[in-house]
Amino acid sequence: MKTLIADKFEQDGIEQLKAVGCSISQDVDLQEESLALALSTNGVELLIVRSTVVTGEMITAASSLKLIIRAGSGTNNIDTKTAKECGVPVANCPGMNAVAVAELAMGLMLALDRHIVDNVNDLRAGIWNKKKYSKAQGLFGRTLGVVGLGKIGHLLAERAHAFGMKIVYSDVVANTAAESDLGAEKIAFEQVLARGDFVSLHVPLLEETRGMMNAERFKMMKSTAHLINCSRGEVVNSADLVAAIEGGDIAGAGLDVYENEPGPSDKTFADAAGLSKGVYGTHHIGASTDQAQEAVGNEVVRIVEHFKKSGETLNRVNG
Repeated sequence: MKTLIADKFEQDGIEQLKAVGCSISQDVDLQEESLALALSTNGVELLIVRSTVVTGEMITAASSLKLIIRAGSGTNNIDTKTAKECGVPVANCPGMNAVAVAELAMGLMLALDRHIVDNVNDLRAGIWNKKKYSKAQGLFGRTLGVVGLGKIGHLLAERAHAFGMKIVYSDVVANTAAESDLGAEKIAFEQVLARGDFVSLHVPLLEETRGMMNAERFKMMKSTAHLINCSRGEVVNSADLVAAIEGGDIAGAGLDVYENEPGPSDKTFADAAGLSKGVYGTHHIGASTDQAQEAVGNEVVRIVEHFKKSGETLNRVNG
């Protein structure tokens, strides 16, 4: 099966794909026109991507394409509708990076509470200010509000519970396991915003979630609260977040994703929220641990092997 990997991919996964009969070509620099050309002229049957955008025009022109796999969870970078119209299944690898994302969200909460980034920056600048940085509330006894208590949200809630935090959440379905094991309380979204000392977002990018955190929603939060977003950048309005922090509606935020995020080959960053002094930001690296990438690689191989044997697509998102 002629395979094009258009992003970074775990080496052991590549070797496993070869072992199940895939001929591999990998080019992390393929974007837009160059990716479209590669798909339309090289007889590619299997396309594997992470963040690379796959447009409907690319899919339509790729006459040999049989399967697209997103080596991760979200598929908003792939035109799944056009793929379905062209008879090309799109699969993802849900939950494989859940632990890594939950760990980063927990790390951002700890960093914000103890001002870790500012501590480090001052020390590196030769500044000693113990009095300033001795002020922190601590996490014990405080409330974590989780918006979307799926796998990642549940894993974060487990970690926060171990720190002695109270858990409230909103979701379209009840998570009875979290309620019984962690004492999590299911409440309305607006109540989560009002009660959370930290509010962590774990939702997919849909029309109803795009821009869900805006000026109106920030005013519902505590002035001492922090927002955490390791889900999708577009669910938070960057300009409104900056205004909320500068206006005192909330205390700050920890972000791994951004509304205006650079492309894979870009070297500059200009998102307003990420540049704000009230935000601790990371470079969209929530899933980027060796453990997570190994799990994703194994899941990609499982999908490919099953597809080759049966013609069926595991984890299909455009069925």
